[in-house]
Order: sequence, then C-alpha cells, then structure tokens
Amino acid sequence: MSDRQIQKHFAHRAVKPTFFTIENDSLKLHVASIGADTLPPLLLIHGAPGSWYGYLRMFDDSLLHTKFHILSVDRPGYGKSRKGRKAITSLTRQAQWIAHALNLNHSGKRAIVLGRSYGSPVAARLAIMYPNRVKHLFLIASPLDPDKEKFFWFSKWGKMAPVKLFLHRHLNLATAEKYTHVAELRQLRPLWSKLNVPVTLVQGGKDWLVDPANLDFAKKVLMGKPAEYIFLPEAGHMITSSHADMVKSLILRSGSYRPPKSNEVSAN
Repeated sequence: MSDRQIQKHFAHRAVKPTFFTIENDSLKLHVASIGADTLPPLLLIHGAPGSWYGYLRMFDDSLLHTKFHILSVDRPGYGKSRKGRKAITSLTRQAQWIAHALNLNHSGKRAIVLGRSYGSPVAARLAIMYPNRVKHLFLIASPLDPDKEKFFWFSKWGKMAPVKLFLHRHLNLATAEKYTHVAELRQLRPLWSKLNVPVTLVQGGKDWLVDPANLDFAKKVLMGKPAEYIFLPEAGHMITSSHADMVKSLILRSGSYRPPKSNEVSAN
C-alpha cells in the first residue's frame, strides 16, 4: 500500500494510526501505532515478505485498540525500515531492534507479542531475550524446525542476479532470508529451553508454505513449558485473516491467560 492508499483507508475513521521512526547509524525501524500508549502493548511482527499494514484488520478493530496499544513494525529491510542495501537476516539482530518499538509504550506493562510466518522465530527470539518485557507470545503458521524448511522449484531463481533486477526489493529480501533461515533456526534451537513466557501456537493442516509438522517440533522443544497448541485441520497459511475472530479472541483472553487442562486443541 502507498502512503496515499493508507491515508484514504483511515480518512473517515475516528481513530487513526501514528507513525514513528527509530533509527541509528546502521538500522531503521518504522512503527505504526494505534491506541493509547498507556494501554498494555500488543506488538505485531509480519512475515516475509510483508509490512506493518498486513495487520490492518487489527488496526481497524475498535475493541482491540481500546484494549491495547497496538504496535506493528516493518521488519528491518522491509517497507520504511530500510537502511542501506544489505539484508538483515539475523533473528537476533532483528529481535533486538524490533524490541525498541516497546519503548513507545508507557503503560509499564509487559507486551503481548504476535509473530506470523517468518515473523514467528523473530518474535520467539525477542521473547527469549527479553522475558521481562513479554507477557504472552503468539506464534501463527510458524516455520520453526530447521529440518522442515520448504524450498520450491522457483526458490533458486530468486538468487540469480538478472532475476533480482526485475523483482521488488521485498521479494529479494525474502529470498535472502529464505536461504539463511535454516542456519538461523539451528542457532535458535538450543535457546528454546530459555523461553519462559506463556506461548500459544496456531498451525493450519493445509498450510502449503509451512509444514504442519512444525507444530510437532514445537511440542518437543517446548516440553514442560506453559504452551498451548491449536491445530486447524482445514486452515491454510493466512490464519490471521481466515480465522481473524479466533485470533482476536485468543489475544483478548491472553490478558488473563489460563492454559486449558489439555494444552492441545484441535479446531475447524
């Protein structure tokens, strides 16, 4: 979406987002914010490719932004978080920088952090690094298992210089992340034991981008942790859109998180 399209979208809405840029010599972070900054923070992290407005539905939801201070970022390199040409593919570095968005909140309360697709391991790394700043972690359609990373026949073409010239920079960045993702997930693997915040994982059974077996991997590395697993047999990859009401209910419930007797749920 262009700035003009975003302005048009919010033109007749009573509550509009505020935009912030956090920057240093090497990195830049664009943050869209809606809701009072004295409310508990809800930090949203997109996948690859993506942008803050991938969560536009949540920005439009008056109940959510009267309950939470919503912060949606352009991950480093995407959208208006671009600084230089080099792709920032490190999960640690992305998480460290995205955590700065929480400084925009003045409630003194810990955040609910939601990551989807390639944003999920970034969200998880953030929660591992800053447990005192995170109340609840949501991982939606998450590629977490380095041995289950999917590569498609067209993946190799995106690495070729002539092809890159004709692709949007977001697609080139997503390709760079794709080819470092396995190594990054392997570095993350021994750190799962340090995750000490409640986590809810949601996975679709018909997700063609993320192998549903990633949920089994999560159960192994999070064994003994306060984790809830929700499997949606008929869902695809875009769960935050196809099951928006369910995701919203989970977020609202997380304010008073109580894991069910069985921490595995299957839903339609």
